[in-house]
Amino acid sequence: MNPHGTEVRQKALTLLRHGVRNADVARQLNIPAGTIGKWLHLDRSKRGECPGRKPPKCPRCDDRPLDHVAYAYLLGLYLGDGCISASRRDVHFLRIACADAWPGLIDACAEAVHAVCPGNKVFRVQSQGCQYVTSHSKHWPCLFPQHGPGKKHDRLIALEPWQQEIVDAHPWEFIRGLIHSDGCRITNWATRLVAGERKRYEYPRYFFTNLSGDIIRLFTTTLDHVGVEWRQANPRNISIARKASVALMDTHVGPKH
Repeated sequence: MNPHGTEVRQKALTLLRHGVRNADVARQLNIPAGTIGKWLHLDRSKRGECPGRKPPKCPRCDDRPLDHVAYAYLLGLYLGDGCISASRRDVHFLRIACADAWPGLIDACAEAVHAVCPGNKVFRVQSQGCQYVTSHSKHWPCLFPQHGPGKKHDRLIALEPWQQEIVDAHPWEFIRGLIHSDGCRITNWATRLVAGERKRYEYPRYFFTNLSGDIIRLFTTTLDHVGVEWRQANPRNISIARKASVALMDTHVGPKH
């Protein structure tokens, strides 16, 4: 029950809407300043003028600008080591698993998540041998429509046209995300007979491993787009060993750090 009456409250709101300070209204009407503040907050809330935090907008639902460079990289990370899970009240959690061995990668992942959804907090949750870079939003399924029940390699994975446009414009960021999630740069060695003497020599090579044939095709199609030669070692492994192609990968991707 309102002990001050509707008429008194309306008079207070009229004064407040005309710019009179809370304290002056409280003194004029002999009402506690806390009550005046509460009335002002409820009035602003009803009129949509409450200064509280507003829900972050979505690039897909609200046409908010999207950082395409960060998104291309994050898409690669998501397809490799990411997942989206639903929580209560239609909130979804994006989680990207990043190995503890690569702290620079963890930082880069967190920066990409923040750049893609700057209005949402980014958390790092420690697990055995890795950290989960995590952020919650109602709109993660809008940004990653590949989300669905079950494992990625058990369902169709295909890019939406708007996603393909971003990947085509920023192929190296997409490749870098895939390599940082499910790839590596290693040093191979072999022996060769030179002038009757067997000598050992070393050479760098990139590998990408994924159980999903669809994700493998997205990776290799993008490699073709940037002129990187590759070889399919087996159904789940892609090898990049040609000197010129490794040099391209070193320039645009490089080893994890």
